[in-house]
Amino acid sequence: MHATFRQLRLFLALAEHGSISAAANACHVTQPTASMQLKELADSIGSPLYEVIGKKVFLTHAGKALAQTARNIANEWASYEQLISAQHGLTQGKLKIAIVSTAKYFVPKLLGEFFNQYPDIDLSLEIHNRARVIERLRENLDDLYVMTTPPSDIDVVQEEFLNNPLEIIASARHPLAGQAHIPLSELVNERFILREKGSGTRMYCNAYFETHQFFPEVRLELGSNEAIKQAVSAGLGLSVISHHALGEHYVDESLAVLDVVDFPIASKWYVVHLKGKRLSPIAEVFREYLLSKRH
Repeated sequence: MHATFRQLRLFLALAEHGSISAAANACHVTQPTASMQLKELADSIGSPLYEVIGKKVFLTHAGKALAQTARNIANEWASYEQLISAQHGLTQGKLKIAIVSTAKYFVPKLLGEFFNQYPDIDLSLEIHNRARVIERLRENLDDLYVMTTPPSDIDVVQEEFLNNPLEIIASARHPLAGQAHIPLSELVNERFILREKGSGTRMYCNAYFETHQFFPEVRLELGSNEAIKQAVSAGLGLSVISHHALGEHYVDESLAVLDVVDFPIASKWYVVHLKGKRLSPIAEVFREYLLSKRH
């Protein structure tokens, strides 16, 4: 069995982009060259690595295993390159981060501060819902992950670095807006607009309501904080939302934070990686940078 590093990079690009033409573009080769290299790789291994149905590529069992192997090799090589750069007093290379959608309200600012210190680093930033971020974590696609509720069924290292208070919001025209010390029981007849099931915010929210034997009438489930704020502003119901997603100018959006007893709900932001994963020098520096923001 013989495979070149170039073939493995090409196959990894195929696995990540889902088409031969996209893989060819990513590796800066022609499509016929990519097809030939992939065929030679499959012949060398002696097993089909993928099949094309319609215009979409589906990896076989052997292909999925090879993609993981190729990814591990690529990560190890990238770490080695960064190690050599560090020995020469340089901090450069690629940092791959995946974050849940609510983290997009503060992570870019942190990244801006970080890259002012390390301008030669290339960044790959993936923003998804929690389910997709955990899928990426399971497949070890990135260096680090930022989320509020790390998975319990994956062996990970999770370190909290930032508070994530969850607020109850309403339209600024709502009768309860401006009132003080509102008991949760007073919201029993209100309709709620909540994040989709499986999101970190929803999981914290459900746990809190269950503890307090409060069963909200859920009018809508939405996967976007922006959509939730617009729906609440329009008077369609109340919501529970991260303070980070609320932003500094929520009054301009015709929103009000309700002063409900025992709110905001306390939750945390975590930086996460697979247990046993050897972080690259750049990833380790960024992890330490996030942890320095603890409060």
